[in-house]
Amino acid sequence: MVVGTEDLLRELAPQVLGALVRRYGHFDTAEDAVQEGLLAAATQWPADGVPDDPRAWLIRVASRRLIDQLRSDESRRLREENEFVRDPAATRVAPPADERESGDDSLVLLFLCCHPAIAVPAQVALTLRAVGGLTTGEIASAFLVPEPTMGQRISRAKQKIKSSGVGFEMPPPESRGARLDAVLQVLYLIFNEGYTSSSGPRLARVELSAEAIRLARMLHRLLPDDGEAAGLLALMLLTDARRPARTGADGELIPLDEQDRSRWDQAAIAEGVALVSGALARTRPGAYQLQAAIAAVHDEAPTAADTDWAQVLALYELLEKVSDSPMVTLNKAVAVAMVQGPRAGLDLLATLDGDDRVARHHRLAAVRAHLLELAGDAPGAAAAYQVAADRTLSEPEQRYLRSRAHRLAATTP
Repeated sequence: MVVGTEDLLRELAPQVLGALVRRYGHFDTAEDAVQEGLLAAATQWPADGVPDDPRAWLIRVASRRLIDQLRSDESRRLREENEFVRDPAATRVAPPADERESGDDSLVLLFLCCHPAIAVPAQVALTLRAVGGLTTGEIASAFLVPEPTMGQRISRAKQKIKSSGVGFEMPPPESRGARLDAVLQVLYLIFNEGYTSSSGPRLARVELSAEAIRLARMLHRLLPDDGEAAGLLALMLLTDARRPARTGADGELIPLDEQDRSRWDQAAIAEGVALVSGALARTRPGAYQLQAAIAAVHDEAPTAADTDWAQVLALYELLEKVSDSPMVTLNKAVAVAMVQGPRAGLDLLATLDGDDRVARHHRLAAVRAHLLELAGDAPGAAAAYQVAADRTLSEPEQRYLRSRAHRLAATTP
């Protein structure tokens, strides 16, 4: 299947799932039907060509699969209960969805997956599966849990939605806020998985980061006065703007301080800066706004040497007050090192060694290696780079970290 078809199917999958759930309910059965429709498309379209209206084609095929399954389930239930149906209408299901309907239900589906009856980790996992299009294995890797465990978590979340009896509609404004934090977290995770894949041969999966940006735009249009919705969209744009310069000719990873900044997307940077500036001016700063502000400082520096590290450090100190994530402390350590010296940064990193959330994460070892290198400890840096390489599942990151380790080891007497 050509890449263009893969991208199209990924874009259409949540729209088709949303259309089926809105018409028929049955979230879990609808998802199975959509997966069958996607498989049929992946098989037929390369040979027969993409239909004029691919969304309508998928809705029609998936609807047939869903109706067949619902009728089969109902017949089996009746046989098990040894009942006889006198009225044929009793086994009738809703009429097929109007495949010509053009509305995109992705955002409604997003809020449905973040239903308050579901625990937040399960909300995130289910949305990554249904809206983001990640496989169960990819989600398990992102959450650092076994794939069967993640599969059970997603299955239970579907059952929660089914038993809640909630309708397929956007929650009213008075209850929308309760789900917004989870929605923002989901979009953030989808973007991160796209920008830096947690495993596999590719550094980035552009289709995922693009989908996260598309949904973040939709959310911002829905909630134009919400500072965090604006901040998240700004953060995505300011980060994604660097993507053209993150890899070399052979796909190798290029760190931020070595990137050719002339290749950065200046239009995305300008839009991101305007978004976060407006949000900070009118709302109380939240975690996404502050992360976006940090990204803006990096993006607006003409060279790595021109980065205003004192401002970056001040923003991280504000961010620590609204977020208890060890990743904030990890990133702050770099800013501390650039302002106060690498040893000060290493001292801050040492406070994370007992934090189970990050103690064995490859990024902790990678940052420690970087700061040891800045401090002139080549043997220590080489060893830490090797530890980081052994811990990451991303092949491009492994190659980069090992190359740093080998280079430093070669300079050691």
